[in-house]
Amino acid sequence: MIRKLFYLLMLAPLSAFCQEFDFGKPTEEDMNFDRTRIDSNANAVFLYELGTTKFSFDSDIGGMRILHNYHVKIKIFKKEGFDVANVVVPLYKSGIDRNQEEAISQIRASTFNLEDGIMVESKMNEKTVFREEKSKYVTLAKFTLPNLKEGSVIEYEYTIESPYLFNFRTWNFQSEYPKQTSTYIAYIPANYRYNVSLRGFYQLTETKSELSSACLRVAGKDMDCSKMIYTMKNLPAFIEEDYMTASSNYKSAVYFELSEVFYLNGSNQKYTKSWSDVDNELTSNRDFGGQMKRKEVFKTIIPTIVSNGDSDLQKAKKIFEYIKKQVKWNNYYGKYSETSVKEVIEKRSGNVADVNFALISALAAADFDVEAVILSTRENGTVNKLYPIISDFNYVVAKVNIGNESYLLDATDPLVPFGLLPLRCINDQGRVINLKKPSYWIDLKASKKSHTSHSLIGKISEDGKISGTLTNLSMGYDAINARKEIKKYTSIDEYVEKLDEKLNNVKIKNFKISNLDSVESALIEEFEIEINTGNTGDHRQVFNPFLINPLRKNPFKLKERNYPVDLGAAREERTSIRIVLPTDFSVKERPKDFSLALPHQGGRYILQTTTNENEFTLNQLFTLNKAIYTSEEYHYLKEFFNQIIQRQNNDIMIVKNGK
Repeated sequence: MIRKLFYLLMLAPLSAFCQEFDFGKPTEEDMNFDRTRIDSNANAVFLYELGTTKFSFDSDIGGMRILHNYHVKIKIFKKEGFDVANVVVPLYKSGIDRNQEEAISQIRASTFNLEDGIMVESKMNEKTVFREEKSKYVTLAKFTLPNLKEGSVIEYEYTIESPYLFNFRTWNFQSEYPKQTSTYIAYIPANYRYNVSLRGFYQLTETKSELSSACLRVAGKDMDCSKMIYTMKNLPAFIEEDYMTASSNYKSAVYFELSEVFYLNGSNQKYTKSWSDVDNELTSNRDFGGQMKRKEVFKTIIPTIVSNGDSDLQKAKKIFEYIKKQVKWNNYYGKYSETSVKEVIEKRSGNVADVNFALISALAAADFDVEAVILSTRENGTVNKLYPIISDFNYVVAKVNIGNESYLLDATDPLVPFGLLPLRCINDQGRVINLKKPSYWIDLKASKKSHTSHSLIGKISEDGKISGTLTNLSMGYDAINARKEIKKYTSIDEYVEKLDEKLNNVKIKNFKISNLDSVESALIEEFEIEINTGNTGDHRQVFNPFLINPLRKNPFKLKERNYPVDLGAAREERTSIRIVLPTDFSVKERPKDFSLALPHQGGRYILQTTTNENEFTLNQLFTLNKAIYTSEEYHYLKEFFNQIIQRQNNDIMIVKNGK
C-alpha cells in the first residue's frame, strides 16, 4: 500500500508531537513501562524513537550533503530481547569515489539499570564500535550496549552524513519490536521538491508542516526549509513469516524521491521523468544500451555454438547454455555493466548486467529479437509505478521473442533451466527496454510450477522394518533447490552421507541420482532404504505411514497477516506409497480418506488409502494453484495447512491374523 503525501498541504493543527528528548535522562515511567499497554509478549519495546534529517552544504566539495540523526530509547523485558542492543548501521558507498561514501559519527550509547533504587548508567566506549566491509558497496558499523539485564533501558544516538540526496532518508516506523512513539522530522530546503509517499498498513497518528527559517546556508545566503513532522504511535511489531517478498514492501514507512531542484542561478533540473526520457537515457548509456549492441563480439563464436539444422528454440537454448558455462556471476547485482561484453567474455566473470548483456548481445548476433528487462529483486522491494524511479531497479535480465512465445532468461545461475527466472527475480513486474521501441511493463511470473513426486515401494517385516526403493522426481524451483543442496557438497557420495545422518530411523543402503547437470530435465533421486518404525516384532504394529516429507509444522502462525503470501510459483506435490505386509498380517486401522479444497480453486489436498490381502497403499496430492495469496485468503491457507497436519498425524495399525 502506497499513499502519496503532499507535504506542502500538510498544515495540521498544532498538537503534542514527540520531538527531541534529552539523552541520558530516562524517567521513572521509562524504567517501569508496562508492556501490556502495547504488547504483553514483547521482549523489548521502543519507548521513543526520533529521526531528524536535514541538508548541509559542504564547502570543501562544493555540494550538498544529507545529515541524519537517529536517537532511540528502548526498554528490555527479557533476555530474548537483548538482540535489540546489537546495533548494525549500514553505510553505503559507490565503490569508486571516496566523496560518494556515507560516514557515521557522534555515536553515544548507554544502558540504564535500577540497582537498589538508584539509577546506574553504563556508558559504551566509542572505541568498541567496529566496521565490517560487507561488500564494495556497503560497510557495516556495529556496536553493542554494555551491562544488559532484564529490565534495562538502553539509549543510543548517532549521525550519518550522506552524499545521496535523491532518496533523502527513508524512515521505517515499524520494526521487529513494537514502538510506543516513532517520530520523523525532515527539513527540506525551499528549492528542493520531493515526492513523499507512505507505505504500509498503518496510518500516521500525527502530521505537521511548518516553515523553518534560515535552516541552511549556501554561499553566504540563508535558505528557508519546510519542516515536516510525521508520527506514529502504539505500533505493533512487524513479524516476518515464510513466503514473503521484501519486508520494506509492507512495513509502515515514509519514502522520499527527488522531483526537482531550483538552483540559485535561476536554472532548474527535473528528476521525475517520463518513461520516454528514461528509455533514451538507458539505451544511450554506454553501460546499458551500449552493451546491448555488442553483437560483433559473437560473430565468430555463434557458428561454433549452433547448427544450421537447429530450430530457433534450439539455437536460443544452446546460446543460453554457452553463456551460463562461459561466464561466472560474481554475486553482485546491478542494472549497469561494470565492464564491457568483450572483457566479460575474455575474463569469464561479471555482475548480473555483465552476464545478461553478454547473453543479449549473443542472441542478437544470432538474429534473435531480444530485449532487456530491468526489475527489482524480491529482497529489494517493489518499484514505484506512479513515475519512473530508475534507482528502484537493481537487476536486468534478457527477453527473447521466438515466434509467438517470449522467454525471460537469466544466465547468472547455471542450475536454472531455459525460460525460468531465478526465484529472486519473481517480483511483480519488470520494465522491458527495447533499443528502438518504447518500454512497457511485463509480469514477472514463474513459467513453470514447482513440482515434486515421491514414490516408495517396499515391504515391512515382522520386526517393523520397511525396506524398499524411494524415488523422488522434482521439476521447477523444487529441482533447482534440490540441485543446489546436492552441489553444496564436494561429491554426491558426501551429499548422501550427510543426508543419511540427517534422517531419523532411515538408513540409505544404495542410491542413484540422474540428470544432476541436465537442468532441462527432471532431477531423479533413487534410494534403496531401510526404515525402522520402532516396532519390535509383536503381533501388532503401529506406525505413521506418512513416511515421505510429512508436514509437521504450519508455516503460517500469525493471528493476522497484513501482507500477502508469496510463494513465487504454484506448487504440486504427489506421494505414492505401496507397502507389502508380512505374511498373515492385515490392516486393522488406517488413515481415513480425506479431501479438502481452498476457496476459488486456490489449492487442494487429497488423501486416499487402500488395502487388500497383503498390501497397503497411500496416495496424496497436495496443490497450491496460485503463486500469491492475499491477506484476506491467509486465514483459509492457515487452516488448510492445519487440517493437513492433523490428517498426517494418523497412524496405521497392522495385526497378525487370528491374534
